Amino acid sequence: MTHQPEPLLPGVLAIDAGNSKTDVALIGADGTVLGTARGGGFAPHRIGGAAAVAGLAPLVEEAAAAAGHPAADGVLTSHVSACLANADLPVEEQALSAALASHPWGVSSTVVNDTFGLLRAGTDGPCGVAVVCGAGINCVGLLPDGRTARFPALGELTGDWGGGSGLAATSMWHAVRSEDGRGGPTALARAIAEHFGLPSAGAVAEAVHLGHLPSARLHEIVRVLFAVAEEGDATALELIDRQADEIVRLAVVALKRLDLLDTPTPVVLGGGVLASRHPLLLDNVEARLAGTAPLAEPRVVVAPPVLGAALLGLDHLGAGPAAQARLRAAYEAQRPVAA
Repeated sequence: MTHQPEPLLPGVLAIDAGNSKTDVALIGADGTVLGTARGGGFAPHRIGGAAAVAGLAPLVEEAAAAAGHPAADGVLTSHVSACLANADLPVEEQALSAALASHPWGVSSTVVNDTFGLLRAGTDGPCGVAVVCGAGINCVGLLPDGRTARFPALGELTGDWGGGSGLAATSMWHAVRSEDGRGGPTALARAIAEHFGLPSAGAVAEAVHLGHLPSARLHEIVRVLFAVAEEGDATALELIDRQADEIVRLAVVALKRLDLLDTPTPVVLGGGVLASRHPLLLDNVEARLAGTAPLAEPRVVVAPPVLGAALLGLDHLGAGPAAQARLRAAYEAQRPVAA
């Protein structure tokens, strides 16, 4: 019989690694938050799974130090629960699982797409549908018997549109075409230029292209889009309507695949774009769901997504309701980072 090493801190190392940021938390077996850390985005599709997972090491060390173990010697905790963006295909999950297991962070470990973490954060059990609309967009569904509904989520190649990056890019598309005459008028052009302190939306595009303006700042356009929509701009309103339609299409397809359209089912909504709870988007989503899936129960998760990874980890350890309640109480007052 193989002897399992004794962890320094029995409990869970929860990892939520998204496109724009990564949260790591050490959670005691009783649901107590022992230490946390935050870093940048997770991009295994660009740098490789092993390198991306290795890049988590400083955050794990920071969380361990916050928990009182600045120089951990041995296995850190009982279980690593990693909810990772860009773990979209089975081959990607397998590669990331192998990379994670090569680090001495947990006696055991699991890797799932980060949308499953959102689903767990918004439900009490393994049944429901979740749509994340943050930097990107994705959807998953889950039944108690383990059956899932998933999408490849590889961007335009697999029919995806929206999220903060999609909304920002399409806003720029309309703004620049409005300026040069290829498109109709929209207040997005002026508003985007003013937001970045440049003379035109075209100048914003040139600044990004030349490296004078970090491309990561383009996500700020999402706030500009909603502000312009509130003023009644037709193009901005159309983009928000398109985003609502896309969110509901994903949710309804997942519900259909799992035969849940005729069953009251939670539809968990999260990610920075949805967690901002902007009425122009959220009311639209809820109205569309009411028309196409009237038994769906939409609920917005505003707690940090790492909560879902931590809850999945506690599930793996067989922790009871008291531990889960303690964990939720520690996180649910916190707000997510906007997309």
